[in-house]
Amino acid sequence: MRDISLKPTTLRTARAAGFVKLPAEALARVKEGSVQKGDVREAARLAGLMAVKRTPDLLPHCHPIGVLRAEVTATVVDDGIELVAEVETVSATGVEMEALTAVSVAALTVYDMLKAHAKADQMKIGNIRLVEKKGGKSSYSRVARGMSAAILVMSDTVAAKKKPDTAGASVRDRLAEAGFQIAAYEVLADEHEQIGARVRHFIAQKTDCILTVGGTGLGPRDVTVDVVEPLLTTPLPGFMEAARSFGQSRTPYAMLSRGVAGLAGSSFVATFPGSRRGAEETLAAVLPGLIHLLDVCRTLRPHEGGYS
Repeated sequence: MRDISLKPTTLRTARAAGFVKLPAEALARVKEGSVQKGDVREAARLAGLMAVKRTPDLLPHCHPIGVLRAEVTATVVDDGIELVAEVETVSATGVEMEALTAVSVAALTVYDMLKAHAKADQMKIGNIRLVEKKGGKSSYSRVARGMSAAILVMSDTVAAKKKPDTAGASVRDRLAEAGFQIAAYEVLADEHEQIGARVRHFIAQKTDCILTVGGTGLGPRDVTVDVVEPLLTTPLPGFMEAARSFGQSRTPYAMLSRGVAGLAGSSFVATFPGSRRGAEETLAAVLPGLIHLLDVCRTLRPHEGGYS
């Protein structure tokens, strides 16, 4: 199965539909309740609900998830039975396969229950399809159109070329994938004055996004937060609260990060941890909100919904 550990947990829903074409005689039995095996519509509904729960057992690449709501309906129409399944979860992966599996199994149940009352060439399962899905990437995948980003890596050892940078490079590459124009990628020593000078430089350049990587811990040389925090004109604590919550579910040490975030003039500035995994998890947690902030909420970009 694919690694979804860096995907954000969001509310996700899916709706699927299908159809079983039936002869008039079989449909009449369904309506009047004279099918030998019992209530077709109720059996199809229950079979579909059971299928939602068993989807990971049937499809090898589906992740087991907690389903929070599932509904399956079977409606008699002119020439058959229309099936609809709706599934909802809060997870790092979607539920479209659960909805499609529910419809498929419900359709098979209808076929099985009516095969004694109709010839094989009179019944047809078809038009099984995903009608709609919401949440996940489809709900936050707005592209960072024309936005600039500067990545500043704070590390004495990397600056001295004693080891390569992986955390900052990963953040840089992910931002580029998201559509940001990389205005700068620099490695600095953990020096108060140098860090402050470079951050202020990019604020003066009106760089849309300034991310520092490293220096958020408790060591005597971890000064990044102390430098950046006074520069924030509008603190946005929710960003780092989201990052720490995201990280805490993956490592018990995320609580030790002192990272801060906010606006400095028209620039968004945030301090990421120096480990590659910590930096990647922080970016995964804040990227949807970051793009929304820069694309919709920031004062320099008029928004038809009411932001000015």
